[in-house]
Amino acid sequence: MSRNEEQYLDLLRYVREYGSKKEDRTGTGTISTFGYQMRFDLSEGFPLLTTKRVSFRLVASELLWFIQGNTNIRYLLQHNNNIWNEWAFKHWVESDAYDGPDMTDFGLRSQKDAAFCAVYEQQMERFKQLVLQDDAFAARFGELGHVYGAQWRAWRTTTGETIDQLRDVVETIKRNPNSRRLIVSAWNPEDVPTMALPPCHTLFQFYVADGKLSCQLYQRSGDIFLGIPFNIASYALLTHLVAKECGLEVGEFIHTIGDAHIYLNHLEQIETQLAREPRALPTLKLSESMGSIFDCALEDMSLEGYDSHPAIKAPVAV
Repeated sequence: MSRNEEQYLDLLRYVREYGSKKEDRTGTGTISTFGYQMRFDLSEGFPLLTTKRVSFRLVASELLWFIQGNTNIRYLLQHNNNIWNEWAFKHWVESDAYDGPDMTDFGLRSQKDAAFCAVYEQQMERFKQLVLQDDAFAARFGELGHVYGAQWRAWRTTTGETIDQLRDVVETIKRNPNSRRLIVSAWNPEDVPTMALPPCHTLFQFYVADGKLSCQLYQRSGDIFLGIPFNIASYALLTHLVAKECGLEVGEFIHTIGDAHIYLNHLEQIETQLAREPRALPTLKLSESMGSIFDCALEDMSLEGYDSHPAIKAPVAV
């Protein structure tokens, strides 16, 4: 059995046992540790967790959203991807334009009564339909600021120009694979105050050796139960896509985390997951007809042999 998934389960166990209790921005509370690293050999299978079901479609559509340089959730909603809704929704319900019931502290709805949760669901559905159908509303409330896509593809300079970091790195890999400057940064201090959520996965670097492409991610902050599984799969997929474009095999994905934390309202879910036995990892298939990474679509990628345990639901801390 591949060590790939066991590394993630070891992270859960380590933080649960040795982490420190800390308060956090969301008011939920965490168990946290600082500094942790995992290494995933991508030749051993695609590292999508099997101890709980993780939607590859959501991972892939979010990554394509980043690659396109998109920062508006309309694209995600068009692909039935709701993982960024909470931050945009928060902007709406806290604005002067919101005319619905009070949604104060909606991020803690798991601690509220059923009636509140029902109202929340109604307002969220209303919000989603407005983003999908109303261009002006989508432009104002579907926009998340200069988050990942903007930084990857259109980093703003002091001279008013933009830098396409991702394209520049891909072209450099093709020309000079031995470069030690194959870096894309999402952390732009000037833009952080205007982002819906400052980048958690802040910087990644590629490395080429023996005809294989590896990628290391530095993630400043990681929700281990909900977020980290998506991040692992997303950067593994990015590594596969860039490797294909550059005519390389895949090597490793190295995941380095700063503040690795478990939210206190995820502890029961983690116990459920740790009681499950990992299964064989799936295989990623990329279409032979797929062109550039900048033009690829969901239809160009698929998984074979994904046999997982059922999904485990948990609230998102906003």
